[in-house]
Amino acid sequence: MIIIILSINAKKYIAVALDGISAWTFNVLPCLLPFMILTKLIIDLDTMEIFTKPFSKTMMKLYKVPSCASYIYFMSILAGYPVGAKMTADLYENGKISKNEAYKMCSFCSNSGPMFIIGTVGALLMNSAKIGLILFISHVLGALLNGLIYRGIKIKDEKVKLDNVKKDKGQASFGDIVLNSVQSVLSVGAIICLFFILIEMISPIINLLPSSLIPLAKGIIELTKGCIEASNLTIFVATLTCSFLISFGGISTILQSMAMLKKLKMPLWLFSVQKITHGLISTILTAIIFLFI
Repeated sequence: MIIIILSINAKKYIAVALDGISAWTFNVLPCLLPFMILTKLIIDLDTMEIFTKPFSKTMMKLYKVPSCASYIYFMSILAGYPVGAKMTADLYENGKISKNEAYKMCSFCSNSGPMFIIGTVGALLMNSAKIGLILFISHVLGALLNGLIYRGIKIKDEKVKLDNVKKDKGQASFGDIVLNSVQSVLSVGAIICLFFILIEMISPIINLLPSSLIPLAKGIIELTKGCIEASNLTIFVATLTCSFLISFGGISTILQSMAMLKKLKMPLWLFSVQKITHGLISTILTAIIFLFI
């Protein structure tokens, strides 16, 4: 059906696809690619322990994961989607964490960044850096609380205990790291482009919903579109809607992360449930902070 619609109205959807490519080129690529390369380099050079050693006991006690999880958490907050998922997968592939630990880390190491939350959603869309700050605080705290829910995950698969991939130090050249990072960022661009087309196709159906639910419906599919639509609602409802969407990430962002987690073979349903609970926790925190500040 999608192919038929594309064929009938090719000119319209080529323009929409170009909008998606443009959004990726000017907003995602410049900030995502450097982080992808540098974080992959840090992992391959075995220097992560320098940054994470002070957090080893905290991470193990609270989340039952190694200290390196703290570094992934902070980098995911700084860089945004889907860097956290990519770094978690890289740690697993390098034999530094087990699959069981990787699944736990995904519950709190898949986050949006301050550039999008405070800059784009807060200052640009909501005309309030204060709202952006509220959204950011609830998002990062929500991730930490969300991780506590999944700290007891156990995979019933004996192979997983021996699933760490052993790699020789220095095996991957800088060129390999750059190539791997470019491929990852290209896959993100392809998904963004596709979802720009899909959301345009189903917009007539979504527009039949009550006006207050349209931003939520569009955001569940594609995060940025939903936040743009939500900015037209009343300030409180808009803030709560954006809070859920940012932490949930939308189907487009979830698929971007799943592309990074391919070798980890994490079930789509589990990652989606983790993002839903993150969204709900962040929304509750946002309501509390909003009402008391």
